[in-house]
Amino acid sequence: MRTALIKPLAHKARLSFTTAAAVSLMLLASGCSGGQAPAGGASAAASEGAAAAPASSGEAPARGDADLVIWANGPVVQALQPIADKFGEENGITVEVQTVATELQTNFVTANASGNGPDIVMGAHDWIGNLVQNGAIDPVQITAEQKADFLPVATDAVTYNGQTYGMPASVESLVLIRNKALAPEAPASFEELLTAGNAAVAAGTAERALNLQVGPKGDAYFMQPLYSSAGGYLFGKKADGSFDTADLGVGKEGSITAAGKIAELGEKGSKVLSTSVSADNSIALFNQGKTAFMVNGPWALGDVKKAGIDYGLSAVPGFAGMQPAQPFTGVQSFYVASKGKNKSFAETFVQTAASQKETQRALYEAVRIPPAIASLVEEVAQTDPDTKIAADAAAAGIPMPSLPQMAAVWAPLGQAEAAIAGGADPAATMEQAGQTIAGALK
Repeated sequence: MRTALIKPLAHKARLSFTTAAAVSLMLLASGCSGGQAPAGGASAAASEGAAAAPASSGEAPARGDADLVIWANGPVVQALQPIADKFGEENGITVEVQTVATELQTNFVTANASGNGPDIVMGAHDWIGNLVQNGAIDPVQITAEQKADFLPVATDAVTYNGQTYGMPASVESLVLIRNKALAPEAPASFEELLTAGNAAVAAGTAERALNLQVGPKGDAYFMQPLYSSAGGYLFGKKADGSFDTADLGVGKEGSITAAGKIAELGEKGSKVLSTSVSADNSIALFNQGKTAFMVNGPWALGDVKKAGIDYGLSAVPGFAGMQPAQPFTGVQSFYVASKGKNKSFAETFVQTAASQKETQRALYEAVRIPPAIASLVEEVAQTDPDTKIAADAAAAGIPMPSLPQMAAVWAPLGQAEAAIAGGADPAATMEQAGQTIAGALK
């Protein structure tokens, strides 16, 4: 979700999807009683249409007396309140949008289980597997007309075991951001990226060709474009399009090829990938003008603009002669709580208000993350072309797997990739990661 309408998934200083996946496993193992959520938060009640300050220590707010309660976090809370007020007036009910600053998923699962949670929660689509296994959300009806309006990747992302569980609101994925003073043209391949970036380094105008977050513990989310371009995959697909957890791609041929490419770019190769580049410094180094290219998300553009960088945006390119690079796509969505006190109005809000252009435009204006409605992407692109580029990149990506089994994947895969970038044997290290993951999945 690491995904979010909120301050996105801390990969942008958002929480990592590795953490998000681990949370899923912890919630299931602990009977929904703890852990950290991905891009979520702790809520405090809204009062008279205004969101209250976040509760401390990740505590959930009291539900209060409102007929319909929505949990969200970040700038979307303020953006949603006028929409909630309008829905309330039209239906003769009171509606509160309560803000949750941390641990949104955890608090929601716990509160819903006790019958004291919201009627609707907004969060990342990769929560779905965990929420469904905890019985926390109900399926959501998406009509054929609505489905035709959405980017296909958005509806694919909220589909789990053949049912739709969320109403999409926005999409996001990694993109390539370049310093146009150092790299004027968007590269068509990763090799072209390296040529341009290395030329800037050789000329003394840049210190690094590329910033791609690796960090000492690895980051499989950020490595995904390269991993996928070289043929790596996490889980295969069944005939119906759902993930086949019996078909683990880590340790197989494509992942071994990807490991070889990572090694070529690592410390024993061209030194393009480094464990010294992490979530803590990647954006800052780029904004200091020290890097020609950076792989990051649209959430980073605010800081890039503040730094005065003349930047260009494009999709992350794949390796020449290999597959297209496919980053993970995250989709922020509205969910109906399984134990909400007003499920009828919750279902109506999600099926009507949440899917309207008016709502998605308000959310876009609050966070500048591409909306999930295709025609709205085209409309906002007239004044914000970056949105179209980011939406196209997300549309071409792979929906972040919402499987609870992902908790077993992120850390071993990320650690293997970091080790390979640092000089470890690529094939042996990737094969060992596959064995570790397979053992955890048994």
